[in-house]
Amino acid sequence: MRRTILHDAILTLKGFCMGAADVVPGVSGGTMALVLGIYPELIASIRSFDLKFLKQLATFHFKEAFDRVSWRFVLFLVIGILSAVFSLARIIGWLLSEHPVLIWSFFFGLVLASAFTVSRHLDHWRPSMAFMMLCGIAGAYWIVGLIPAVTPDAAWFLFLSGAVAICAMILPGISGSFILVLLGKYHYVLQAVNQRDIVVLAIVAAGALAGLVCFVRLLHWLLNKYGDLTLAVLTGFMIGSLRRVWPWKILENSLDSQGNIVGVVSVNILPSGAGDTLPAVALMGIGLFLVIALEALSARKEKKNPL
Repeated sequence: MRRTILHDAILTLKGFCMGAADVVPGVSGGTMALVLGIYPELIASIRSFDLKFLKQLATFHFKEAFDRVSWRFVLFLVIGILSAVFSLARIIGWLLSEHPVLIWSFFFGLVLASAFTVSRHLDHWRPSMAFMMLCGIAGAYWIVGLIPAVTPDAAWFLFLSGAVAICAMILPGISGSFILVLLGKYHYVLQAVNQRDIVVLAIVAAGALAGLVCFVRLLHWLLNKYGDLTLAVLTGFMIGSLRRVWPWKILENSLDSQGNIVGVVSVNILPSGAGDTLPAVALMGIGLFLVIALEALSARKEKKNPL
């Protein structure tokens, strides 16, 4: 398909939405890519950057190298993602600190509607698909309930954190930011973004690039060979991750078998008062509406312009 400036602008905006989601621990950029209708193209585009591309670059066959990859799609998507990360990191950090119930409510609505819209792409339900969805729900529910660890700030661990987080980030329902929380590196990396610490960001980015190149091939194979089952698991991931984005929480000490405090864990509770409840429910509804509206617009566009 021939891309125009308008296509590039829309793609940059979609990348911005993905980046905004990636900044929040508990919301996946992969979820936004699915909702915005670019997930399959995202996987295929990243996969196009292979060893043959690198060999052509190394032998100075630049035109041949870039003609065989989806460089324009990736470029404008990355511009949007990075714009969101660097412009919204401080704002979202402040919102999570000062108005956590409201921002979590909005994202709860986004993720809930996303799970519903993605499940609609499953054509023929079978017992195996229901089983895989349950596995996805259980896996995500367990992962988001883990206690964040205390880990080193060494370069090798930052590289590893970037590699693991990007694999989660590209999966709908599993937040790469939350994986950084579990690895004890979310605030460290967020601080590096706010302070423009190029060394730390370069190490994390190198790890993310390495993890992305390896993982996306597996994901592409799964989507092509076991498309329905893979979508069922991804839907389960999103449903299970709702545990993390539930707006109303309290903090409790986590104890080991000897009664020693080993960490602090957030526990979901029901809303206790009307103060934040009505605005939170309203924001939840806005999140639901936005995703459903995006899905409707995407379906309408596909109907007008079938591939």
